[in-house]
Amino acid sequence: MGNEGIVSTKTEMHRKNMVKKTVLVIVGIALGLLFLFPIFILLLNSFKNQRGIFLNVLGLPDAKTFTPANYPQAFEALDYLHSFMNSLLITVISTVLILLVSAMAAWVLVRYKTKMSSAIFILFAAAMLVPFQCVMLPLMNLSSTLHMVNRPGLVVMYVGFGTSMSIIMFHGFIKNIPEELEEAATIDGCNSLQLFFIIVVPMLKTIMITVAILNVMWIWNDYLLPSLVINKPGWQTIPLKTYLFFGQFSKRWDLASAGLILCVIPIVVFYLFCQKYIVKGVTDGAIK
Repeated sequence: MGNEGIVSTKTEMHRKNMVKKTVLVIVGIALGLLFLFPIFILLLNSFKNQRGIFLNVLGLPDAKTFTPANYPQAFEALDYLHSFMNSLLITVISTVLILLVSAMAAWVLVRYKTKMSSAIFILFAAAMLVPFQCVMLPLMNLSSTLHMVNRPGLVVMYVGFGTSMSIIMFHGFIKNIPEELEEAATIDGCNSLQLFFIIVVPMLKTIMITVAILNVMWIWNDYLLPSLVINKPGWQTIPLKTYLFFGQFSKRWDLASAGLILCVIPIVVFYLFCQKYIVKGVTDGAIK
């Protein structure tokens, strides 16, 4: 009777676990469909003409409203290759600088354990709570004074806004790196720069990829900050160029839908290739 009770208890626990997993899967699928629905609607409308969009936004394109011509027209209107290179240049430079500055800062904050380092870390964490809109106008005023309303100025601003989250992620990861490795390298004659780039950086590969992915996605898709800083024709990123489809008296929803899909495709492809590193980097940084 005792063995039967144990078996019955195990069976009941197994059944409850299966029910819990099934519920989680259903909830996950529902949330995934909910988040993908706007992109699906955008994709449908990118193959409709203006009339088809106005008649039925949520419906499938039919023989009268279907048109693949939106994509070549949007490609030409966006000056896609030039805008793509602008976005790529700003995103890559900003991300590389964020990785370099954040990794070095986090390493120093972890290894030099003082009250000052703790206060600086808390300051970086608190900076994430400040909305961009609160500092937008003072930032633009300062940028105009320093003559930084240009692409280099935009890169500097991205580095400033991106380092807080990146430092926190690097900080949690670096704490798990044994100090003995650095002490041995110091005994062998490594200075601080050699210690960081030769010993520490190779062990940060996973978290660096994670931080790079998150910053690339944010910077590539950003519209508000470039719209404030980039004010010269030929400098616009792809998100800025898509605004050209929305005029004062007319809005080309057909071309805008196709243009937005063209804008999203590069970052989606990038994410699909690198998504496995996000969870791995976050979990590795959380494990002590």
